[in-house]
Amino acid sequence: MGKKYDLAVIGAGPAGYEAAIRAAQLHLSVALVENREPGGTCLNRGCIPTKTILHSAGLYRQTKQFDAIGLHAENVSCNFEVLMQRKDAVVRELRSGVEKLIQANRVDLFRGTGALSGPGEVSVTGGEGTEKIFADKILIATGSVPAKPKIPGSDLPNVVTSDDLLEGTGQCFRRLVIIGGGVIGAEFATAFRDLDCEVTVIEAMPRILPVMDREISQNLSMILKKRGVRIITNAKVEKISGERSLVCYFLEKDISQAVEADGILISVGRRPNTNGLFSGEFHVEMDRGRILTDEHFETSQKGLFAVGDVIGGIQLAHAASAQGIAAVEYMAGIVPTVHPEVIPSCVYTDPEIASVGLTADEAKNCGTEVKIGKFLMSANAKSLIELQERGFIKLVFDAKNEVLLGAQLMCARATDLVAELTQAIVNKMTAQQIVSVVRAHPTFSEGVTEAAADVI
Repeated sequence: MGKKYDLAVIGAGPAGYEAAIRAAQLHLSVALVENREPGGTCLNRGCIPTKTILHSAGLYRQTKQFDAIGLHAENVSCNFEVLMQRKDAVVRELRSGVEKLIQANRVDLFRGTGALSGPGEVSVTGGEGTEKIFADKILIATGSVPAKPKIPGSDLPNVVTSDDLLEGTGQCFRRLVIIGGGVIGAEFATAFRDLDCEVTVIEAMPRILPVMDREISQNLSMILKKRGVRIITNAKVEKISGERSLVCYFLEKDISQAVEADGILISVGRRPNTNGLFSGEFHVEMDRGRILTDEHFETSQKGLFAVGDVIGGIQLAHAASAQGIAAVEYMAGIVPTVHPEVIPSCVYTDPEIASVGLTADEAKNCGTEVKIGKFLMSANAKSLIELQERGFIKLVFDAKNEVLLGAQLMCARATDLVAELTQAIVNKMTAQQIVSVVRAHPTFSEGVTEAAADVI
């Protein structure tokens, strides 16, 4: 007979370990099951390693602007192996912190693959065999894995996913083709172009970042093209071939074309990770691979909950964390301390991109009349000082009461600035209330004041 817990969590990514720690703080006994490294995709194969690479690559590109600001440097070069070693060092340090938090909160960590074998029953299979643990409630937080479409030749050497590209010391492909112009594709295009690689992005939709604000998409496309990235939209990849050199064949406006590459990154999104999760006759209601839940994150099986990428929707680490915390607080019978329904989305290109709440088009589609406040960051002193390229802050207000409904930002520090606008949406702040806050000068945050003032 295995040990009995109040809660068993399958998956120690942002959703899982945050939920486990919160449950322990609420005096629940907790088991946490993980078959890889604590921290999940975000820490080990996603957000953190990608942003570490982007930081180094961005600094390397900025050295080419030194003469414009009175500095001079000669023979500046990039050591990709050292760059990747630093990426690993950052990941190890943060992972160590997560492991210490899990231990400090007295959460029992089980190393192995968790599978649901019955109500309140989890089988954990690891190097030493299989053991069972039992719990009053179970939370599934198994995340997602890269989606890989059935493209002929996608199994060839140097045809990789984002997981592969971030593994170990990786490869700095001198000619990189990226299939997919979403967030992952845009960030890798930025990083590898900054490292002087030839980059081609092939996107099936009419524009890159197709689910974001159209103006953001258009601006980023212009900036990337100016830096030398080739962007091909409305294109369908047909096949990949080659041995020493790869060739990606695609249709653009019904015309067959091809582009050569040393490496091809497939970044067409991620799918819920549910393989092997259920054993025997035990199952839950699902839709196209994602687990269905109610407003409290409970599945069709009573006492079984699911959060994060595995339930679909917005696939972001902070969204998963918020859902995990909220689910545990629901289980404990307390009012959730977080608002997982208002989630900012961030893209770490240069300039950064952030969005939260509704766009103007989304609000109009819901039948809500809006007022738009906008400020071009080319008129912002801090942007001028730091040689920032074209950018803006756009705020969407309800036309009736001027309450903030959404924000779209494309500027330096956008991923930090969006926090105050998320807070404003949660607290239903008006344009006047946003303007009434005194923001320091010179800062990028002054753009928030200007955009809100634009509607008054």
